[in-house]
Amino acid sequence: MKQNDKNSLIGLLLMGFILIIFNTYFFPQIEVEEEKETSTVAVSPNNEPIINQDETQIIADAIVDSIISQQLINQHGVFANTAIGIQEYSTLENEKLKITFSNKGGRITSVILKDFQTYDSLPLDIFDKDSSRFNLQFTTGHNINTADLYFVSSQNGRSLSMKLMADANHYVEYLYTIYDNYMIDFDINFVGMEALIPSSVNYMNLQWQMKTPQTEKSKSNQDMYTGIYYQFQADKEVDYLSLTSTDQEKINSKLSWVAFKQQFFSSIFIAKNGFEKPTNLSSIKNENSKFIKELSANFELPYNHKRSEQLNFQFYFGPNNFKALKKYNSGFEELIPLGWGIFGWVNQYIIINIFDFLNKYISNYGLIILLLTIIIKLALSPFTYKAYLSQAKMKVLKPEIDKITEKHKKKDPMKSQQETMALYRKAGVNPMGGCLPMLFQFPILIAMFRFFPASIELRQKSFLWADDLSAYDSIYNLGFDIPFYGDHISLFTLLMTISTLLYTHMNSSMATGQMAQMKWMMYLMPIMFLGFFNNYAAGLSYYYFLANMFTFGQQYFMKRFIDEKAILAQLEENKKKPAKPKSKFQKKLEEMQKRQEQQMKKRGK
Repeated sequence: MKQNDKNSLIGLLLMGFILIIFNTYFFPQIEVEEEKETSTVAVSPNNEPIINQDETQIIADAIVDSIISQQLINQHGVFANTAIGIQEYSTLENEKLKITFSNKGGRITSVILKDFQTYDSLPLDIFDKDSSRFNLQFTTGHNINTADLYFVSSQNGRSLSMKLMADANHYVEYLYTIYDNYMIDFDINFVGMEALIPSSVNYMNLQWQMKTPQTEKSKSNQDMYTGIYYQFQADKEVDYLSLTSTDQEKINSKLSWVAFKQQFFSSIFIAKNGFEKPTNLSSIKNENSKFIKELSANFELPYNHKRSEQLNFQFYFGPNNFKALKKYNSGFEELIPLGWGIFGWVNQYIIINIFDFLNKYISNYGLIILLLTIIIKLALSPFTYKAYLSQAKMKVLKPEIDKITEKHKKKDPMKSQQETMALYRKAGVNPMGGCLPMLFQFPILIAMFRFFPASIELRQKSFLWADDLSAYDSIYNLGFDIPFYGDHISLFTLLMTISTLLYTHMNSSMATGQMAQMKWMMYLMPIMFLGFFNNYAAGLSYYYFLANMFTFGQQYFMKRFIDEKAILAQLEENKKKPAKPKSKFQKKLEEMQKRQEQQMKKRGK
């Protein structure tokens, strides 16, 4: 090392040593701790210590926290730590559903059906989070309501775990698992709870409540199809609470599932091993509420005091599509009101299959209904022909029947009926011939009445001026409400009513006897239906209008091919032949007439 460098290094070391000595012994030391202490304590004129405001707040907060903690312990016991938290949300979704969960209550707060929208083009949320409740209620010596407590959530792929934890070894877990359809697995796991729940308790209560939101254009129509359905586990029969009024029921049988059904969508809660009895169900209707109905179900869940125990359930959140629901093989398809007995069979085995077949090739539902009408009318044309032929025969005989009626009008009405029946028998005419073929058409008529309002396929499908074939069509809003009619004008309903009146007028000319006296009733019925159908599904009014128009066409062609003169000649020939033996029906009818005649004579005496 060079000499200059050595001298420089020695000089620097000496300067550093001097600075250290000087700072240590000559610079004043700042007493941080003492100053901090003196800043929080003051002395009053009486030499009493005064506590600083900051320390007062700290002590006050500690006292409040202590009081709150004690209150929570008194209220929730070992679950007191779960009573305070911050609400957070988690989601599970597939191509059909987006489900939102809250850590408060560990419950589902929203189910959005991705393929559907509300009538005002908003995402379709099947229930409102602020008007629904899902609560497991049990006791540990303290009444625990899970809906009010905070769960710890963790997600693993398509599964979401929600744990209500007393500690790591004692908790209740909700486990949700989503798949590729509308079904969700829901398991409740009890871990270490046998140490907390008294041995005398062998069940828990589960409360499920929902206020159903308006998702459809017509609130009144949605109300007609909203309610609670349930299936008995023993015989698989499906029953329901009243759909038209407030209803409550206590079910003392084991159930497989309970459904909160809306017009086109349902929330179904399924127990894989069945719900233990009893189950309390309630459907509350409030005309002034923005919601359709308030639905609730209270279940009793068994608890067996095992170290680890599991209850297995499922949820279905989805559309009320008949064939899709039937694939689950759980009786869900009975949620769709296709009608009872023969009416339901007609819909299930005929109408739905024809409709689905046409839907494969045609996307316009107005055209589908048109083709469906043509197919049905052609299939029923043999019965229509027989009915028209019978009416033609009655029309030919009408002048003679009118003479008989006029002859006994004021003297003996019973005699008039007997002579009329004798004329029918002699001419070989069955007065019921026009009615019996119509009986075959009646199941179709009623089946269609049930089919259109319940068909989700028509929901929000437009045709001509109708923007939704599953709801009413409106060409003019009145601005005020007319009792039994509504606040709008439905053109399809108007066309249906006019065509029905024309059809009634055409057939009333053939009416005889008592039917002729009931003409006013025949005209009154279409007018009454005008008010009812004005708020009903446009697709149904459209179908009935088309059916009337095709009937007009059929009658036009039948009239061209049926020769009334030939019919009259044939009837005259029949009169010359020996009268056919009386049928059992005619004999019973005559016996009834004789009894009525005898009763009238007795009253006259």
